[in-house]
Amino acid sequence: MKLQRHGILACLALTAALALSACGSDNNEPAGPSASGSAAAADCATGTINAAGSSAQKNAVAEWVKTYQQQCTGVTINYDPSGSGAGIQSFIAGTADFAGSDSALKDTEQPQADAKCPSGKAIHLPMVIGPVAIAYNLTGVDGLQLKPATLAKIFAGKITKWDDALIKADNPSATLPSTAIQAVHRSDESGTTDNFTAFLSKAAETDWTFGKAKAWKAPGGTGAKGSDGVAALVKQTAGTIGYVELSFAENSSLSTAKVANGSGEFVALNAESAGKTIASAEVTGQGDDLKLSIDYSTKEAGAYPIVLVTYEIVCNKGLAADKLALVKGFLGHAASSEGQADLADLGYAPLPESVRTKVEAAVKTLA
Repeated sequence: MKLQRHGILACLALTAALALSACGSDNNEPAGPSASGSAAAADCATGTINAAGSSAQKNAVAEWVKTYQQQCTGVTINYDPSGSGAGIQSFIAGTADFAGSDSALKDTEQPQADAKCPSGKAIHLPMVIGPVAIAYNLTGVDGLQLKPATLAKIFAGKITKWDDALIKADNPSATLPSTAIQAVHRSDESGTTDNFTAFLSKAAETDWTFGKAKAWKAPGGTGAKGSDGVAALVKQTAGTIGYVELSFAENSSLSTAKVANGSGEFVALNAESAGKTIASAEVTGQGDDLKLSIDYSTKEAGAYPIVLVTYEIVCNKGLAADKLALVKGFLGHAASSEGQADLADLGYAPLPESVRTKVEAAVKTLA
């Protein structure tokens, strides 16, 4: 299934940790229109749900909670942006009603997650598409260009100065200082790291020997917790480079590099270029399990190659009776055309309609 680009990418001020209250009416009737101006009714319910995981989607969750709150009363929704790895562990431990993860469950995690779903299994519902920016802090250097192999060597600690011959070769018209490079990576287990290392493993397999994983495995560099932590460290430290979702890079007014795709074309990250890579993704899961496969080595002209998908991992059957209606109501709002349209101004790419409708239908079957 091919994905099509939707929406534009912009930015929104970041919030701190999310512990957000949304409202739902006792009689399941909407209190008013959503923030986007739509009068579509949310499926409201009472109670409290707790979720945890991806920090990449916390601005999206904040927006969904806000707009859900405008339609419904009597509901509390708590989301802890603890990182994808921590979110999955919270789901497995039974402390999260659903988990946000920027990568699919590992083969070893799937049966543990399934065990929390009486009569069912844990499924992946793609909710947020987020381009990953290569952010850097280097005074006097605009429009930095980097090939995947150069990126791999930088983050592997093999390139240590900004005027290295390989960086110069990627930027023949730039004046590069001899400043030491400080590569910043996530210190916590992260789906963003999983996607970034997946990109390096596919697009620079000769130069990246550390595999694909949520935990950072390359030596050296500096770790920072969460997407906001990486963005903050790059913002305040000269000579740094890091990987972070576009919304965080934009919010911190960080410079972002052009990255070469599979055809060797250096491409800037924007709505159109991210959308071209998203368009090459395919649904690989079965039934209501909607896992996506992204081509990190895409040769599509004008395609920016580093994007990630954030899933909500939830039981398709066996949800607690006192949680079911609220989980379905909130995730249904997130998957709605109104909920996805709200993402266009937050630095995300809303789901293509062909996938969005499948996600919406899958939410309706939760039991």
